[in-house]
Amino acid sequence: MAEGTQQHPLKIYFFVWILLFVFSAFSYWVDWYGFQSYTRWGLILLFMMLKAGFICAIFMHMWWERLPIISAILLPCFAILVFVFIMWHESYYTLLIRKLFFLINGG
Repeated sequence: MAEGTQQHPLKIYFFVWILLFVFSAFSYWVDWYGFQSYTRWGLILLFMMLKAGFICAIFMHMWWERLPIISAILLPCFAILVFVFIMWHESYYTLLIRKLFFLINGG
């Protein structure tokens, strides 16, 4: 093995691959079982984020990288999640304003 290279045991990759399969099965199970509304989407998004996290951490080798490289990947993703959260809350405000407008104007 060359100097400066690092080799990880294959059992880590196989374990994560099986874990990804299990999370995918749970995601399909949520859809098949018939969960509705926020429970359904919350569970699907949870499993999606877990799968994405394991893929980034293990298969993209982020688990073993330095902090600047990890920050370059994770901070923009976190910023996008914050913006999605803000837009989600703003959608309720827009819905409220539309309902009030149609209530006042008899529509």
